[in-house]
Amino acid sequence: MTTIPKDGGDKSWVDEELQDSFDEELEMEIDDERVSKELHGITKIRSKSDLERRTYFRELLRLQAELVKLQDWVQATGYKLVVIFEGRDAAGKGGVIKRITQRLNPRVCRVVALPAPTEREKTQWYFQRYVPHLPGGGEIVLFDRSWYNRAGVERVMEFAARDEVDQFFNDVPEFERMLARSGIKLIKYWFSITDQEQQLRFKMRIYDPIKQWKLSPMDLQSRVRWEDYTKVKEEMLERTNIEEAPWWIIEGNDKKKARLNCIHHLLEQIPYETVEHDTVTLPERVFNDDYERKVLSDGLYIPQIY
Repeated sequence: MTTIPKDGGDKSWVDEELQDSFDEELEMEIDDERVSKELHGITKIRSKSDLERRTYFRELLRLQAELVKLQDWVQATGYKLVVIFEGRDAAGKGGVIKRITQRLNPRVCRVVALPAPTEREKTQWYFQRYVPHLPGGGEIVLFDRSWYNRAGVERVMEFAARDEVDQFFNDVPEFERMLARSGIKLIKYWFSITDQEQQLRFKMRIYDPIKQWKLSPMDLQSRVRWEDYTKVKEEMLERTNIEEAPWWIIEGNDKKKARLNCIHHLLEQIPYETVEHDTVTLPERVFNDDYERKVLSDGLYIPQIY
């Protein structure tokens, strides 16, 4: 692992660029640990991760380098990959998705997080609004929640009738087998956390203005209906765990371990190989003696506040 120079002292532009890259992850890590004064007492009862920060960063960067290799292989082979992220609210799905996509090309790997269906979409075949987002050759699609909304929130909140839920359970195994037959690799993750951990994370969102947007009315209802969600989750996992697309459960109480374990497991599910690339040579810049750069108006530039 590259040693990052401490602040102060002379640093080369290479060191500056490397540190800026590491800082991107550090900023997210600091954001995860921002705790308001109201929560200082509560967090004392929260178990801390026994994963050393240095180990976490080293492994995360190593796994992200492997994700880049996976991306290159997906592009080169025309592979089609779909990864579904489901689970308890505040279980860490978004954090894992961020770390997966952080170093990847958004034209190759994209995230799909659909809003509630429109009135028109409610009249369509249930899977219809998800189908346009499926990958073409050489693409990776990460679903931040998916068609399994019908087996979870729609069922618990009674947005779907009982016959619609039964129809979903009848259809989804064959739908996913169709995806497999079409050449799409489908991987399904369920993120699990304890009742107490979810409560603590919700409280952090309530007291943190930057994270309050993450807390929806549906999230609050998930606290009230914890046991209902548990029951439907158990039935969903039992009835939709098929050979072509099995479920994998991620223990999410320890965010850092959950991220590393999920990415490591994802990489193991795909037979990717290193793709050899031609050596890149930076061409010389062309200088024209008759070219003179124009002077632009100061009004076009934003104020230099920092």
